[in-house]
Amino acid sequence: MKRLISAVCFLSAFGMGAACAQPFTPNDAGITMGHWHLNSANAEANKKIFVAMGGTDTSIGPSQRVTFPGVIVIMNLGAPGPAPTAGSRGSVVNHVGFIVKNVQEQVAKWKAAGVPVEPGANNRQDQAYVNTPDGLRIEILEDKNQPMPIRHEHVHFFLPEPAIAQSQGWYGKIFGAKASTRNNGAVADIPGVQLRYNKADMTQAPTKGRVLDHIGFDVTDLQAFIKKLEANGVKLDRPYTKNEQTGVALAFITDPFGTYIELNQRPSPVYLP
Repeated sequence: MKRLISAVCFLSAFGMGAACAQPFTPNDAGITMGHWHLNSANAEANKKIFVAMGGTDTSIGPSQRVTFPGVIVIMNLGAPGPAPTAGSRGSVVNHVGFIVKNVQEQVAKWKAAGVPVEPGANNRQDQAYVNTPDGLRIEILEDKNQPMPIRHEHVHFFLPEPAIAQSQGWYGKIFGAKASTRNNGAVADIPGVQLRYNKADMTQAPTKGRVLDHIGFDVTDLQAFIKKLEANGVKLDRPYTKNEQTGVALAFITDPFGTYIELNQRPSPVYLP
């Protein structure tokens, strides 16, 4: 694993120097999952949880981050950063998810390391939940056939029923997500993440300012992608900006349903298959 991590190092966000990421190969739209960005009341405590779960500490200076196959978990870009206004439950992104080879084996290890783990629904043995002290809910599911101990798996949207098909279609049109169903529920696949949907009885809060402030996608050609966004009437919340020293470029948007999204283009990335 250490050799794999060192093989996929690249320059990270603005002025932060080198970091390691493990993105999966982008789709035909040039998109792959990049990161979660947490507003963390205690970044160091959260970092310990993610490292105990099998992530690699790739922090640089004040930027606390832990890398997993498929996602970087970033806990504030500055120190100190803002405390979250609320947890993930009650927001458009209700929870996020990892997949492991054996849930019960991992749960035993994580509990011994002090990770706050709860059992799955109806005591399912192939499911568990980690709830961080500041309210990020993380679902853990099982795939005994996967080649790595843990990897990023999903982002779970809770939306009013009419918005589910709209969101699934929007991510297909804008991000090239492939629509399908899972357990009779709508999903949309992007490399490194499956977007899943649950029906919410009422409109949920936007993500910005919550513990999971935004999710991030890596884009192979950000300027071309921004032209696509503009052609589809999507406005930028933060304009295209490039760090000439690192070569990293970024922009921000908000999807029509309240999910704040960072878009990143990184120089010479190396992808997982």
